[in-house]
Amino acid sequence: MLAQAHGEPQSPEAFRKLCCGCVRKLSARKAKKKGVFWGIEVAETLRWHGWELGKEMIKHLILKNVHEKTQKLSYRCPSTRFFLTVFPQQITLSPGMSLTLPIIFRPTEKREYKDSICFKKAEGEFSVTLHATLPVSCLSFPSAVQLPICAVHNVTETTFPMRNIGDLVTVFAWETPSPFYMTPDCGMLNPGAECVVKVVFQPKEALMYDVAATCWFGGEEKQKRTIQLKALSKYPFLRVCVTTEEDESIQPGEFRDVLCFGSVPVGTTVEKCVEIFNLSVVDAPCRIERAKDPLPRDHVFSCDVAHGVVPANGKLVLCIRFQPQTVGEHSTDYFTIVSAGCLLQTVLKVVGLCKGPLVSLHQYSVDFDWINLGESLMQTLKISNISDVPAYYQFDIDSRGSVFSLDRPCGVLEGTTTLALKVTFRPTQPISYHRRVVCLVHHQEPMYVDFFGTCHSDTAKPAILQARHLSWYRTNIVRGLTFYPPDILNAMLKDGKLQVDEKGALMLPPEIPQDKPPKEYLEADSITEYFHDGVSSDLALFPPHVSVSPTEYDFGCCMPLHKVEPLPLCVTNHTKGKITVAWTPSHGSAFRVSPEICDIPPLKSSAFRVLFQPTQLNSLYAAELEGFAFYKVLRHYSNIEEDATICPSWCLTVRLRAHTYEAGREHFIPQYILDVPKTFPPVALNTDTYCSMLLLNTGTSLITFSVNEAACPSVLVKPRTGHIMPGGQQIFFLFTHPVNTVSQQHVLPLQLNSCPGYTKEIALWSCGESLRLLLEGDGNLYFKPVYIGTSSTRMYTIKNCTRLPMVFTWKIHQSDRKILSVSPTAGILQPYEAMAQAWTFTPDKETKYLLQAMVFVRRKNPEAVSPEGVCYALQIVGEGALGTIRAQKEHLDLGNILVGDLQSCSIVLLNDGICSLKYILSVEQLITRPCDPEEVCSDPLALELEHSRGTVAARSKAFVRITVRPARRLHYTWSIKYAICTPTATDLVSTKEEQQPLCCIVATGVYPTFCVADACSAGSASGISKLHLWRLFSLDTLNEYLEQDPTPSELTYRVPTRHSTCLIPPVYTPLLLDFNFGAAPIGSEPTLVMLLLVNKGVVPVEWAFLFPSDQKMDIEHWAEDAEFTPYELHQMRIQDNQLFSVSPKSGKLLPGQEESVQLSHRHDFIGTDHLPVLLKISYGHEILLNFSGVTVEQDQRYIHFASTKHLFAPVAIGTSQPPTQIYELYNGGSMLVMFEVQLDNVVRTQENFWHPVFLCLTPRGEIPPGTTGHIEWIFSPLEAKTYLVDVLIHVLGGESALITFQGEGYDPNTIGETDTPSEILSPSVFPGSTQLNLPGQVATLSHHRICLGNIPDYTKATQLVFLNNILECKAVVFAWRINTCKDKKVLQISPESGVVQPGESIPCFITLQPSGSVSFYSIDLVCEVYIQESLVQYERDLQEWEREKERQAVEFTITEKDLGTKKKPKSPTVKSSDSAETENLPESSAVIRKYKTLPPIKNHPMPNQPAGHFQRRLLVDKEASLVWVKPEPPKPILLYLAVTARSYSTEDFLSNFTSEFPKYFLSRPFSNQPLESKFVHGSRDGDRMDMDPKWLSLAAASKQELQIATDVLTGVIRGLLESTQFHDIVRRSLDEPIPYFSQFWCEESAELQDGRQWSTVPSRVSASQDLYPEKDGERKEMRQENSPSNDLLECSEKMSEILHHEQLRVQEMMRRQPAFGTLVVQVLENTLQNILIEASRGEVVLTARPRVIALPPSPSRRIANPASPPSRA
Repeated sequence: MLAQAHGEPQSPEAFRKLCCGCVRKLSARKAKKKGVFWGIEVAETLRWHGWELGKEMIKHLILKNVHEKTQKLSYRCPSTRFFLTVFPQQITLSPGMSLTLPIIFRPTEKREYKDSICFKKAEGEFSVTLHATLPVSCLSFPSAVQLPICAVHNVTETTFPMRNIGDLVTVFAWETPSPFYMTPDCGMLNPGAECVVKVVFQPKEALMYDVAATCWFGGEEKQKRTIQLKALSKYPFLRVCVTTEEDESIQPGEFRDVLCFGSVPVGTTVEKCVEIFNLSVVDAPCRIERAKDPLPRDHVFSCDVAHGVVPANGKLVLCIRFQPQTVGEHSTDYFTIVSAGCLLQTVLKVVGLCKGPLVSLHQYSVDFDWINLGESLMQTLKISNISDVPAYYQFDIDSRGSVFSLDRPCGVLEGTTTLALKVTFRPTQPISYHRRVVCLVHHQEPMYVDFFGTCHSDTAKPAILQARHLSWYRTNIVRGLTFYPPDILNAMLKDGKLQVDEKGALMLPPEIPQDKPPKEYLEADSITEYFHDGVSSDLALFPPHVSVSPTEYDFGCCMPLHKVEPLPLCVTNHTKGKITVAWTPSHGSAFRVSPEICDIPPLKSSAFRVLFQPTQLNSLYAAELEGFAFYKVLRHYSNIEEDATICPSWCLTVRLRAHTYEAGREHFIPQYILDVPKTFPPVALNTDTYCSMLLLNTGTSLITFSVNEAACPSVLVKPRTGHIMPGGQQIFFLFTHPVNTVSQQHVLPLQLNSCPGYTKEIALWSCGESLRLLLEGDGNLYFKPVYIGTSSTRMYTIKNCTRLPMVFTWKIHQSDRKILSVSPTAGILQPYEAMAQAWTFTPDKETKYLLQAMVFVRRKNPEAVSPEGVCYALQIVGEGALGTIRAQKEHLDLGNILVGDLQSCSIVLLNDGICSLKYILSVEQLITRPCDPEEVCSDPLALELEHSRGTVAARSKAFVRITVRPARRLHYTWSIKYAICTPTATDLVSTKEEQQPLCCIVATGVYPTFCVADACSAGSASGISKLHLWRLFSLDTLNEYLEQDPTPSELTYRVPTRHSTCLIPPVYTPLLLDFNFGAAPIGSEPTLVMLLLVNKGVVPVEWAFLFPSDQKMDIEHWAEDAEFTPYELHQMRIQDNQLFSVSPKSGKLLPGQEESVQLSHRHDFIGTDHLPVLLKISYGHEILLNFSGVTVEQDQRYIHFASTKHLFAPVAIGTSQPPTQIYELYNGGSMLVMFEVQLDNVVRTQENFWHPVFLCLTPRGEIPPGTTGHIEWIFSPLEAKTYLVDVLIHVLGGESALITFQGEGYDPNTIGETDTPSEILSPSVFPGSTQLNLPGQVATLSHHRICLGNIPDYTKATQLVFLNNILECKAVVFAWRINTCKDKKVLQISPESGVVQPGESIPCFITLQPSGSVSFYSIDLVCEVYIQESLVQYERDLQEWEREKERQAVEFTITEKDLGTKKKPKSPTVKSSDSAETENLPESSAVIRKYKTLPPIKNHPMPNQPAGHFQRRLLVDKEASLVWVKPEPPKPILLYLAVTARSYSTEDFLSNFTSEFPKYFLSRPFSNQPLESKFVHGSRDGDRMDMDPKWLSLAAASKQELQIATDVLTGVIRGLLESTQFHDIVRRSLDEPIPYFSQFWCEESAELQDGRQWSTVPSRVSASQDLYPEKDGERKEMRQENSPSNDLLECSEKMSEILHHEQLRVQEMMRRQPAFGTLVVQVLENTLQNILIEASRGEVVLTARPRVIALPPSPSRRIANPASPPSRA
């Protein structure tokens, strides 16, 4: 690749500066990348592929000049011998020219070669890489593939390219983990070839997949490469949505699972859509299944979609069609939407009703009265369709050959229309005519209409036939009287054999009056009348009076035309009278009957002939012959005596067909539409059923038809034969009688146009429907155990498995009705409908139940021939049980919750029983902290139950969500009780007596709060003490506010919000505080105050300091007020210049967490700055802080008064020595301030003999800049009241201030013991171990403040403070500083200075010893800390500076310009180093410097600047750089320690703190100088600083003390040196093992301890002889002189006793001396301090368990003095 040499530019800027910049342009070709280097275009790499050993391969490197100038360059040959080129030479390329450089490659072994050829130009160098590679197998495909998100059990796929980028043919094979699949999973790729690999993802569970698929490829050495397959699978979620606008109870868009088609016209198809919504993010495949039926049936519902995919977050529209076939049938079906993997199944119920036409005739008889022969009469017949379904109708009459004709005998009657038909009567014979014509309607029962009229001629005038005659005839036919002619009936009437009833009909006279009444005519249903005519079937409603045979005849092929044989026709008279038959002639018809009129005797037959005379070949002929038969006696009305005997004529019809087609001639092709159902309507077993069929002739020629009933004898068809005129229609009725429940197929051949080739087979199914009810679960219903007295409801499904509706009724035993019930108890099940019923089981005792219920089913139609009903039994199994509910946690502590906030949790209810339990929960609230009962009672219940009712299943648990919202900072206790819900106890009132405790929940309402644990100042306020800073910032009051509950107004905005529209936001809090930053001169450092915020609460705290601009909403400029008040301008100036700042302005504190906040005030403008800042605690307090700070001029004398009122500590009246109290003044300017207190008003307050109530001890004083001064006061009240005095403090040269001092005197005898002030500071002031570190701090103190409490005068109080070095690698040097001389007298620090190693701590003992003056002590100690390295460096620099100072003191410089001119030389002036300045010599003097010296020494006195002003003035004169300034010591890091205490006189302390007095040792000093204890330094000698010898000696002690110490030490040392026993013990101790612990005890000291309990200071110093070494030595000599004799022994014992008593007396006198007690206290104090120091270093473990080792007595001692007890060592 491109190798940059040292001459090539390295940065883009350098590239741009070149006149011909080097810009690398990448070529579009991938094979060879080219770059441009300073105008030369060349390939970056030259590659050799497919090389062979022993052969040379040459490639050409092309260099092209793409610059506009001529380029010159040279090159170096490749460094290896495998790449060769021509000898290097200078190359010159003109613009646009190219040079081809051949590169020869000569390999010697089969390996990879790499080299480069370097080109050099004036601008730099560039190189081209030469690379020869071996043929390798390598496949390239992406490292990872992300597949689309997929539903579980679905399939997604993606593809990625795989390319063979190697040089060899590569065979690959994939190893793919499930559920991923690769296609192809193996194969072979030629070099450079590429194939597309398909990744298929088919998950079985919802997971996130990130797996690696491995591809193995290569030849002998298999290589592998992996690809990460990443996919995500999720479960689908489908919902079925059925929206209907018709149903008012269902809202639009509501989800339903029932699709109702309503009423649909028969034969039509209605389509409705169902939306399947996918509520998941994955495509969801699904399938639609129809419910399986036990019996096959014709489905009127259909759905074309069997499988589909619902897109993610989309929907799939499912179209369902309803095509009903049977009018009046309720259709029900079920579709199941099943998601992939059967994860989710949704059942969709579809229902529909089939409606047909409702056609009716306005009249069912047409009366033409009478007309003369040859005339015609027309009447109107109206037919109406009240349904909206079109109706096909047909009157079964051939108008061409009948005396009655209709203008529209067939047609379509549209919905809700009425049609007026014209009926014409054309008689051909003078007789009475009557024909009952059937009106056939498709999908409806046929209707009958009676056409009747009478024809008169000149000779024949028959009786006029009227409607009453037809009614009487039907009654007479029932009574069997119509077979007698009217003349016989008249005779019978005359003879009394017949009677006339009240309606006018004839009847036989009853033989017995009690006989049944005469029979009446009942109208039969039309379909029965239609089929039961005695011709189509063997059944007839009434016996025929006249019959004709045949009624249908087919002449067949009549060829030739003139040789057609006539048809013999037989008419039989079945009556007992003579009849006449008259045939109606049909003019123009090829068929006629001969003879036309003929009489037939009673019970005789007559033969007629039907002649067929065709006139046309290849034609179809069809007709219906009509004839009327009547009693011959009716030919004239005169033959009729009784009107009731008139009988109407009977109509005879014969259907004829024929054709004249020649042999081999094709018949007319019929064009028709056949509408036929697939099945017969469902009926019960052994019940007749029928259906209609419609045949429409859509052609222009006649159609003849014939149904071969013999092929299917189980089906009756009417009409069997006939013809259809062009455009006409024929309605068939099919009739069958199913005899079994097995589906039977009927095939009827329908032959058209008398041609066997035009035969249509009509297939219909029929089946007898039995009563079949399907019970869920094989007739078994199981109930779970139920709690006694409660109910359990289960849904149980029954299904009608037939095509007929059925009525069901449940019967439950009387004794079980209280335990078991069902709803509904009865109802109707539509065909194939499933109904879910609710069964309720209510046990009344603890036992197991086995119950039985019966369901009776019957047909809806009571006229069915099927059995009355079928009974099914249902077995019900249940159990009654008892149970209880318990909570998983009976006591639940929610801890601390923010007031007004919500906290939710769940109560786990456990049911260990075997039955489910319904419960009702109640809550009782108890508050245990002090509160106002009236206010709390008005608060709502702080605990809310998500639901107070529910059910816990058996052996399971339930979760009840509770929400707690405490309204106050109180401790809440909620008692939750439960009761089992029963039918008699359904609410809390009814279950109150049965409530049982469940659990107890406790919570505490809290407010988020924090406290200020520490504060420190820096910058311009570094001189302010901590106590003074604490008062300036009112931190005590702030902490008190934070401890209180926030007011409702503070919670107006619970979180920091921009709510104000003005510059000064409104104040919603009553809490106001001052944050006083003090004062500082202009231009000085900013005043920095660090506050340590500590969350001592139990909840996180979010806090924020909101400036006015942080509370103002952002509004448009035009909406703001253009006029600002001076106060608003003042605030804007402060905020714009950021005079006040807080960092950070907001934060969050977790419980126990602490954070420091820095507040600063910049002194850029003179004057007083005020800014209201809102301290907002989220969901808590809102405190307004008034930031205030003062900036004064540089030369202004200014004392900053924090307040104009000062409160003294309360003092008890009668106090002998009132304490001294301090008032602090802070000098915030840069000048020394002198103050004076005007005491005029103080003198006026003197009471009772001029007793000074207020006494000022320091009426005047000086305060250095940046420091705090003290004014000491003594407040001595005489009465228990409040004293006030206004004191003017005058500042010389500055502004004075009037301060009100207030003091309160109290009577200690009248106030309680708890009210007595025993401490001087509140506990909040003392942060304990919390520390606030400033930036750059290297050491810390274990305590920033210590309170020594109340101590009596002339005693010591000591506190241990540790100084910690927080650096890890540098030692620090410290030195304590006490500011005032008065504090130095009463306060001691040990050690006062020292070195602390890295990471170590050193203990410092702070000792306060009041000496005679009762006072409040508030002392600020300063610990100056230096880094030891900087201090050593300062000393080294200071020594060098002093040496240079000494050298320059004796050195002078001769500067003379004109050596030829004789002038009086000037003596050099040498100034002291303290005020050395560079001397200005005249310009005329020549300067000859042979040697250059260091800059002269010079001190620059710094002006007295305020504390923290660290910026020194820079020297601006020309010689500033030539002046060597004296090194300044490093600036110390100051650590402040506040020591507070209050001293009492001995009498006051005894009276107020009697129990505390024995803890202190009273030491009266012998001189004014305090004793200083000797401190044993704990650090190494090398680490110690050089200390003043007086700090380590007893020089300050009195002569008596020094004498006592000298005598004691002398005696001890002398006794040890002269004691041989001590020497022996030392020798033995060297040989003995070192014990763990030894306790030295002297028997004499033990005896004397009981007698010294009265001593004030207990001492454990034994009365040893070391105090009197001389006497001790005498006793030793006396013991040595004693002889073993008894006398001498007795004398010796007496002498010893005398000496012993004398010794005790002397020791007792010494103990009474104060010096002795003081010495013992010092020894003990030093001992304890040394132990603490050793413990802090880890040398002694104070908590270790002591071990005592008792040594055996010495044998020599036991022999020498056997009488004395052995002493313990």
